[in-house]
Amino acid sequence: MSGGARRRVGGGLRAGSLLGYDPLGVAEARLSPAARAALEGLREVLERDIAPLMAEAWEAATMPAEVLGALVPLRLMDPPGVDPAETRTSMFSGFRNYLLARTDVSVATLYNAQSGLFRTAVQLGADQARAAELDPAIRDFTVTGAFSLTEPGHGSDIARGMETAARRDGADWVIDGEKLWIGGATTADLLVVIARGEGDAVHGFLVPRESDGVSVEAMSGKVSLRPMQNARIRLDAVRLPESARLARIGAWRDVAAILRRMRSDVAWIATGLQAGALDAAVQYTAAREQFGRPLGGFQLVQERLARMLGNLTASLAMVVQLSADQDAGHYSDEASALAKMHTARMARETVALGRELGGGNGILLEHGLGRYFADAEAVYSYEGTHDITALIVGRGMTGIGAFG
Repeated sequence: MSGGARRRVGGGLRAGSLLGYDPLGVAEARLSPAARAALEGLREVLERDIAPLMAEAWEAATMPAEVLGALVPLRLMDPPGVDPAETRTSMFSGFRNYLLARTDVSVATLYNAQSGLFRTAVQLGADQARAAELDPAIRDFTVTGAFSLTEPGHGSDIARGMETAARRDGADWVIDGEKLWIGGATTADLLVVIARGEGDAVHGFLVPRESDGVSVEAMSGKVSLRPMQNARIRLDAVRLPESARLARIGAWRDVAAILRRMRSDVAWIATGLQAGALDAAVQYTAAREQFGRPLGGFQLVQERLARMLGNLTASLAMVVQLSADQDAGHYSDEASALAKMHTARMARETVALGRELGGGNGILLEHGLGRYFADAEAVYSYEGTHDITALIVGRGMTGIGAFG
């Protein structure tokens, strides 16, 4: 690229890039024109129709119906005019998650509960006929779902400690147990419930939310992801036919294959939230004046903005390469865990710098900085904490498991 054509942070870059700040031109290099146009449409809807709702939604701890009302018609899982082969890629879904999280992490988590967790569990867990039958309804939200793995007493140790159990009773299955932190469960039609069977068996089931013995209770008191509705699920002798079982989930390794893909989605979300925090910080420091000039004109302020951009750019480069590898057929627990660990850690630093630049105003919802600051803590912990993802990476480096 010639010096005259080089991208500049600020003005021209902000106005011309799908991603906002993208000094390496990642979006242009990785997306077809049709895919880019579809995501430009998403960005416009997010900025015009959804972003103005989120401060109030965060205050009220409720997700406005208008959010999905605006997103579902876009058909983001199969946008018109885009090659279906591209919409199924990790790259396309990654950029989609990035833009959603750049607006609000709860919005990204809500959409990804359907497009990522639920859809992937069905695609990888159900037999091919059942997956093909359900996928069109999942894509257009005719059937909604939630992925139910974490339990009240088991998060990081769920592989060994899972207490939710499934047992055969004649031709049926009976499930007993509890799940916690399940996003989207309060309104889902189907719950993907992971349960322990006999011996080392692990099973997955499609459980209708209104089944006898199922109760779903929304959680309250969260200081992060406030608009996103998480739930506690209780399963008391829930009886299901064999047809409800996800035939391709029979052991923990099958669940791990689902989680491997989810961690890459979360890494993209962690990167997108950094972009949102940087947007908010630049806007605030341009508008706020102290000592007779905008904050953005002070050296220490610009140093912090530059560090935020550095973190964002490094994170973006990592998730783009991860998705490129996955789209080439190279899936690795260690690579997904490394990306999730690193981007979530960078997000923590990036949002802290942004909140610092806001001073006292940085904790006010109207400026956005506080939302990203709080939400980064949730992203740092879900789909694998920092320590658990580090141990996955360490095991891959040394060949020695250190999980205890």
